Amino acid sequence: MTLYRNTVWFLKGLKEYTSSGYARASRSFVEGDLQVDCAGRHYMITGANSGIGKCIALEVARRGGTVHLVCRNPTTAEEARKEISEASSNENIFVHILDLSDSKGVHSFAAKFSSTNEALHGLVNNAGCMVNTWELNEAGLEKNFATNTLGTYILTTRLLPLLAKTEKSRVVTVSSGGMLVQKLDVGDLQFEKMNPFDGTMAYAQNKRQQVVMTEQWAAQHPEVHFSVMHPGWADTPAVRTSMPEFHAKMKDRLRTPEQGADTAVWLTISPAALQQPSGLFFQDRQAVASHLPLACTRSDAKDGQQLMAILEELAQKHQA
Repeated sequence: MTLYRNTVWFLKGLKEYTSSGYARASRSFVEGDLQVDCAGRHYMITGANSGIGKCIALEVARRGGTVHLVCRNPTTAEEARKEISEASSNENIFVHILDLSDSKGVHSFAAKFSSTNEALHGLVNNAGCMVNTWELNEAGLEKNFATNTLGTYILTTRLLPLLAKTEKSRVVTVSSGGMLVQKLDVGDLQFEKMNPFDGTMAYAQNKRQQVVMTEQWAAQHPEVHFSVMHPGWADTPAVRTSMPEFHAKMKDRLRTPEQGADTAVWLTISPAALQQPSGLFFQDRQAVASHLPLACTRSDAKDGQQLMAILEELAQKHQA
């Protein structure tokens, strides 16, 4: 079954996830969808110092939005702030330093931000990592899970009261098509049973978890619009660093970061995106299936509920 999933996924990727796939899909884009005035609106983008996150931030800034860059590295974050501000002629670009793998830090950041800001119109969960060895952080949590899943969960849930104050607020999570080869495994969230450990598969499992989280949030919080998306195979610093062999083989066919960011921008600011039901998985501005045909990756509804219960338990355990 694993061979089937991987083969079908890769063939699908060659057709849809590459730059040529974007060129084909973009022919049906409605140009007016992104002709939006974001002035007076606040948007938070995690991992916004490079790659797709930086492109999302720039597009929102160009439309007058107040942009909150949430980054781990102060130096690259400040460089990104300056570049985005100059390119967009928008001074309302702010840097917040946060490591999403630090659960206590995420709690503290969300509480402080909520107490000092009156509105948040959009949250883009873009930050992520792919650690290719099984490692624990200082809190004893596996690093991929701590960053991609638990960090995203804590930040989103703790900012929900602030998001709910604003009509038509949105949460957009940048996932990956790699999640299509994974079935949610609530019995091994931190990969203690994965032998040998595979960072790529751990990342894909995290991305499946993000899809399930989005579905659960949409059901529980109708006052906020939730979506999750796949950017395609984009040429970003993260791909070059975490997947060097893949990048070397595919570099001539990869999307630009701007192409990878397009659907996330559309979901974050376009009125057209709000016409779609909350909780769906998107690719190239279209809601698409979150499972491959005959891949046996669907899980019971109770597994999604169990995932959320475990995450909330861990969130409360690891708060300041």
